[in-house]
Amino acid sequence: MANDLDHRRIERELLDNLPPDDPRAVGSRRDLAWINALMFQSAIMASLLKASVRKSPTRFLEIGSGDGAFMLSVAKRLARRWTDVDLVMLDQFNLISDRRFADFYALGWRVETIIDDVFEWIESPRAGAFDVVSANLFLHHFPDAALKRLFLAIRPLAPVFLATEPSRNAIALRACSLLHVIGANEVTLHDAAASVRAGFAGHELSSLWPPDFRRQCAERRIGPFTHAFLAVDRASEGLP
Repeated sequence: MANDLDHRRIERELLDNLPPDDPRAVGSRRDLAWINALMFQSAIMASLLKASVRKSPTRFLEIGSGDGAFMLSVAKRLARRWTDVDLVMLDQFNLISDRRFADFYALGWRVETIIDDVFEWIESPRAGAFDVVSANLFLHHFPDAALKRLFLAIRPLAPVFLATEPSRNAIALRACSLLHVIGANEVTLHDAAASVRAGFAGHELSSLWPPDFRRQCAERRIGPFTHAFLAVDRASEGLP
């Protein structure tokens, strides 16, 4: 098993092939909210944001935002510190409900959704500029060549980029078989293991960041399940 995890292995996840309103897809997104909680993903992301972003951002972009549940959990942890935020949520599907919008507005965060291909939108002039860009359980869907292309577009877009991804290790892979305990459906059970095999270890993401700017990068495993990646232009953030 360990040898199988020496290198990334990307396979198509079942959720990507299902219509958004398919009951199996709806159930799998519900499972994902539980998985994020079990991995402490929102707590990890909020902590990284607090440590990496010196002041409350005006414009915040999340790529691969899904139904918005993860970012809402992060926003609740940051709301006292970060106010008057314009959040742009980019995804290929329109999954964010009116209730979710209302929950963000109640925190003082204004939300705009963009339904588009992430590569086409980020590389276009209409993307504009942001204070911070983040991604959660998103980068592992793409091969290295695509991530190089994505990072090349993200680097000038914002001084801070943060990602929380699956950690590719044997403990995480074994844990996937236990997800039936929380009632995870067959889509989730398949996709969780696929995500670990496509996840990251060591400094794999840093090696894909534009070469002239790799000194801005840091990445590490946090706990048994999470691989965190940060690329921070410290001068722009007023950091030493």
